[in-house]
Amino acid sequence: MASTPHMLALKELEAAGRVRILGGHAPSPARRKAFASRWNLPVFAEQAALLAAPGLDLVLVLTPPWTHLPVAEAVLAAGKHLIVEKPLEATPERAEALTAAAETAGRFCAVCLQHRFRPAALYLKAALDTGALGMPLSASASIRWWRDAAYFAAPGRGTVARDGGGVLLTQAIHTIDLLLHLVGPVRDVAGFAATSPLRRIDTEDVVAAALRFENGALGVLDATTVARPGFPERIEIAGTGGSAILSAHRLELHGRDGAPPEIIGEEAGGGGGADPMAFDHGPHRAMIAAMLDSLESGRAPPHAARTALPAQRLIAAILSAPVRP
Repeated sequence: MASTPHMLALKELEAAGRVRILGGHAPSPARRKAFASRWNLPVFAEQAALLAAPGLDLVLVLTPPWTHLPVAEAVLAAGKHLIVEKPLEATPERAEALTAAAETAGRFCAVCLQHRFRPAALYLKAALDTGALGMPLSASASIRWWRDAAYFAAPGRGTVARDGGGVLLTQAIHTIDLLLHLVGPVRDVAGFAATSPLRRIDTEDVVAAALRFENGALGVLDATTVARPGFPERIEIAGTGGSAILSAHRLELHGRDGAPPEIIGEEAGGGGGADPMAFDHGPHRAMIAAMLDSLESGRAPPHAARTALPAQRLIAAILSAPVRP
């Protein structure tokens, strides 16, 4: 599924003269055939052949989480830069190893956490950086999504062996990462996680956690894929100077003077319903463009792999830190 928004974004960037798409590789002959047919692009039967393609600068790693580290190591050994789909890896330790490998190789490695590049999220980040909301006091996130039986019918879907984790690592990681990107790292966490009887999986699909941020703000995290029919994910921040509500692509900013809120963006699908791909690929395009800017300027990308580690560490902490009476 991940290839679709990336390819739509790359096609537009290619039309704008920013990239030249050399082709793709998948171990499966059927997937190579489908990719070549849909996108009218060359495919490589072997990963090594793709990495040896003349003119190759950047590789997008869109494989399942447990394969990210070995694929990234091969990409780095070939001297290429890379963008890795979320999560960086299935565990924080493997994610840290991937990050360290890229830094040791002297190559840029970015992570695909595209919610940071939504226009409303960019606007909110700028407002927070300039102190428009004052000192954060409360910051929470709610991801009440739905995934149906067809989604979980894919072999291994929702299992540790395939996905590395459940709702936190597979779905909510986007909003968790954005919350930390906006408010900063978490110092303390207490949480609960459960697996509903709705599907046969060995990972969590209902989670609740209490958070204390490094800056002293308190908040909660509510994440699930059992909420029919699926609702826009929300981040709510209250500070000494105002409040913000970010609902998928729509932002409300409320100042301290009681004036009408400033509205940025419109309500739009975020992939929270039965169709996980029901979202605009514009943020993917912006995310890839930011990496292209880095390759041209020589400056590290704003979504460098290391910036994704706090979200993975928080997810691991939530799953290992239940509060018991």
